[in-house]
Amino acid sequence: MDQPGSARRTSGRGTTRSADPAVFWQQGDAALLARLETRPGGLSAEEAGARLQRFGPNVAVTGLKRSLAAKIGRRLAEPLVAILLIAAAISGGTGDWQSFFIIVAIVLMSITLDLVQEQKAEAAVEALRRSVAVSARVRRDGVARDVPVREIVPGDIVELAAGKLVPADGVVLAAHGALANEAVLTGEPYLVEKHPWPGAGTAPADASNGLFAGTTITGGEAVMLVVETGAATRFGAISASLQAREPPTAFERGLHALGMLILRLTGFLVLFVLLTQMLRQGLTLESFLFAVALAVGLTPELLPMVTTVTLARGAVRMARRQVVVKRLSAIHDLGAMDVLCTDKTGTLTEARIALAGSFGPDGAACARVADLARLNSAFAAGTRSALDDALLADGAPPPGWRCLDDLPFDFERRRAAVLLAQGDERLMIVKGAPEAVLALSTRVEAPDGTALALDDAGRARLAALIEQKGREGLRLLGVAVRQAPESRDTLVAADEAGLVFAGCAAFLDPPKASASGAVARLMAAGVKVKIISGDGAAVVEHLVGALGLPARGIVTGDEIARLSDTALATRCLHADLFVRVAPDQKRRIVLALRRRGHTVGFLGDGINDAPAIHAADVGLSVEGGTDVAREAADVILLNSDLGVLAEGVSEGRRTYANIMKYIRMGTSSNFGNMLSMAFASLFLPFLPLAPLQILLNNLIYDLSEIGIPFDRADPEALAAPRAWDMGGVLRFTLVMGPLSSLFDLATFGVLTWGFAVDVDTFRTAWFVESIATQILVIFLIRTARPFWLSRPDPILAMTSLGALALALVLALTPLGRMVGFAAVPAGVLLAIAGLTLAYLVAAEALKRLAMRPTSHARQRRHRSAHGGA
Repeated sequence: MDQPGSARRTSGRGTTRSADPAVFWQQGDAALLARLETRPGGLSAEEAGARLQRFGPNVAVTGLKRSLAAKIGRRLAEPLVAILLIAAAISGGTGDWQSFFIIVAIVLMSITLDLVQEQKAEAAVEALRRSVAVSARVRRDGVARDVPVREIVPGDIVELAAGKLVPADGVVLAAHGALANEAVLTGEPYLVEKHPWPGAGTAPADASNGLFAGTTITGGEAVMLVVETGAATRFGAISASLQAREPPTAFERGLHALGMLILRLTGFLVLFVLLTQMLRQGLTLESFLFAVALAVGLTPELLPMVTTVTLARGAVRMARRQVVVKRLSAIHDLGAMDVLCTDKTGTLTEARIALAGSFGPDGAACARVADLARLNSAFAAGTRSALDDALLADGAPPPGWRCLDDLPFDFERRRAAVLLAQGDERLMIVKGAPEAVLALSTRVEAPDGTALALDDAGRARLAALIEQKGREGLRLLGVAVRQAPESRDTLVAADEAGLVFAGCAAFLDPPKASASGAVARLMAAGVKVKIISGDGAAVVEHLVGALGLPARGIVTGDEIARLSDTALATRCLHADLFVRVAPDQKRRIVLALRRRGHTVGFLGDGINDAPAIHAADVGLSVEGGTDVAREAADVILLNSDLGVLAEGVSEGRRTYANIMKYIRMGTSSNFGNMLSMAFASLFLPFLPLAPLQILLNNLIYDLSEIGIPFDRADPEALAAPRAWDMGGVLRFTLVMGPLSSLFDLATFGVLTWGFAVDVDTFRTAWFVESIATQILVIFLIRTARPFWLSRPDPILAMTSLGALALALVLALTPLGRMVGFAAVPAGVLLAIAGLTLAYLVAAEALKRLAMRPTSHARQRRHRSAHGGA
C-alpha cells in the first residue's frame, strides 16, 4: 500500500502530448493506438506474425560473444606483447631456448588471465538474460492467450497481474490498483502507482502511465499497450551498453604507453649499434647477434609476471578488507581513481524505507501522529505496504484498542480507514496520501488536542508544508481522526468526511551513519565524489545536506539529454550532483569524465547502474546488488560501505607503487646497460659482453626483482591518485640510465687503461659491476625518501641480495668458465667495488630529480587535492 502524493489527473486522456516518439508515455492512448495501427482488443495472429518479421523477436538481451581467435589476436597486437614475442623468437633462433620458453610461458599466462577477465561482460549479459520473463498474457484475435515473450510485437495488448514481469516498453490502457517495482531502472526502493493517463515528465521515472521491460508488477492489475520491443526498449539499451567496447582503462592505457616507449628505445639502440658496427667493420654475424641481444636485454620479460603477482598480492590483501577483486588490473585502476561516481541508494543510504518522524499541522514534531498511523497499520485489512512495515518496525501501536471495522486501501480513495474501540470510546483513524486526507478534513488538531476550524488560509498553509517536506526528500502519509458514536460498529465510505487533520508521518531511505566519514576519507585521498541518482533534485540535495557532504552544482537528466558529449564533458567538471538520470545517461557521465582525462570509478547495485559500471575504469558493486550489476563490476564490496572502498583505494595505490618500481628499474637499468654496451662498441675492439652473457645478466637481474610485489609503499605514495606517467618513466630512464652508463664507461676506462686486462677478464669484471649496480640501486630508488628512512620488505631484500650472490658466484668461481668468464685479480675487484659505491651515492643524489612527476601528473594531483574535477 504505497500511497503516492500526487492527485489523480483526468484531463488529457487520449490526446497527443509530445511529438517525440521516444517519450511515448506523453502521447496519449488514442494517438499511440493510431500510430501503432492497433486496437484495445489486440492484433490478429496474422498482423502479429507480419510485425514479428518486421521488428524481429522481442529479445532485449542478445549475446555478442567474440571468437577465441579474435580475442587472442587483439591481445597479440599490443606493443608490449608483440615485443616480448619478437624477443622470444630471436632467443629461440639464436639457440637460447631457456629464454624462449620463459618469455612464451609468461606471455601465455598473461593472455590467459585477460581472456578469463573478458568473460565478465558476457556473464553480465547472461545474468541480464535470466532476469527477463519467458511468457506473457497477450490479446490476439480478441482472445487473451499465453504467448512467448520473444513473439510480442509493437501494438500488442498485454494483460499484467501482480507478480508478473513487464515484457516490453509500453503504456497502461487500464489499471486497477497497479503498483510497479521499477528499481531495476531507477534504483529507488519505493513502489510506483500506475495510471492510464499520460505522464508529465520526459524521464521514465516520471511516466506514471509507462511500463518498462524488466520491471515488475507487484500489486493490482494492468492492461498494457506495447510500444517498443527488443533492443528498442530501455532494457535492450542496457544490454547493448554492456556489450559495447569501452575506451581502454587506465591500466590498459598505461601498458600500451609503456610498450610504445620500450619499442622506441629498442629501435633506437638496435639501429645505433648496427650502424656503428657497420661503419667500423661491416655487418658481421657477431655484431648482428650483439644488436639482437641488446633488443632482448631491453625487453622486460618478467613484467607480466611481476604485474600479475603484484596485483594478486593486492587482491589477497583487499579480500581481507572485504573487497573482492574480479579483474586483477582493477586494483591499479582503483588506486589511480580520482573521481568516484556513486549511486545514492544502498551506498549513501540504507536502501530501505524507515520512519523519519511525524509532525502536526503546525510542522512541529508530534509523536501522537505516528501512534495513530501505527494503529491504522496494525488493524487495516488488505495488503500491507512497506510504509506500514516501517511504522510497525519503529514501535508498537498503543495498547488496549480493538478493531470494529475497516475500509482497506484502494487506489480510487487512496487511503485506508479503521474504526477502533477502547472502552466506551469509538475512534475512526484515516491515513493515506496527504492531499487526499486533507481534502476530507474540516478541522485540524491543535497541540493541546482540541480541534480548530480549517479555513482556506489554513488549508493553503498545510498544502505548502506538505510540499516543502516532499522537497526535503520525505515520503508522507496524512493522518486524520474522527470520534464516532458509542453505538457505531461499522464503517462506510461516506464516514470519511468531516475529519480532524492530525498531521503526517514522514518516511525516507535513511542515510548511512558511516557515509560522511567515508566520503571525507576519499576526499582527503584526492578522490572527488559525484552522486548520480535516478531520484529528484530535492531528495538528493536533502541527503547531501543531511550527510554534510561537500557538493557543488546540480545537473538534471533533462539537461543531459540536451547536451552533446563535448558539452556534457565540460558540464561534468563543475557539478557533483546528477539527478533524474536514466541508465544510459549515467554511462554518458562516466565516459564524459574519462574523456577529460580522469580515472573514473562507478559504484552501483542495480540493473540501471550496470551500463555505467561497465563503462568506468573500475566498476564497483556490492554483495547485495543485482546479479547484472555484480557481473558487470570489476570489484565487489562485501560490505556496502564507502569506508571499505577507501581501504581499497589505499591498496590499489600500494599495488601501483610496486608495479612502477619494477618499470622504473627495468627500463632505466636495462637502457643504461644497453647504452653502455652500444657506446663501448664504438671504441672497444671487442664486444663488452658476449650475447649469452647479456642474456644471463638480464635474467639474473629480473630474478632479483621478483620480491617487488611484496614491498612496502611510503605514506606519500598512498596520499593521492596515481596513474601511469610515461613522461615520468621516460625522464627517470633518461636520467638514471645515462648515469649508470657514465659509471660503466668509467669502468671500461679503468679496466682498459688502468689494468689493461684481457677480454675475458674485462667481461667478467664489467658483468660484476653491472649486476651489482643494477641490483643494489633498487634499495635507493624504491622510495623517494632518503633510502635509510624507508625499509624494504624482507622478501625484497632476500630476493635482491640472493640474486646478487648468485651472480657473483657465477662470475667469480669456476662455474663461470662455461659462459666465458675468467678469474679477476683482487685489485680489479677493489676498483669495481669503489666504482659501485660511487654510483650508488650519485644515484641517491639524483633520484629526486629523476622521480619528480611530469607537469601533467602534478596538475592531476593538484586538481585532486583541491577537489576539482
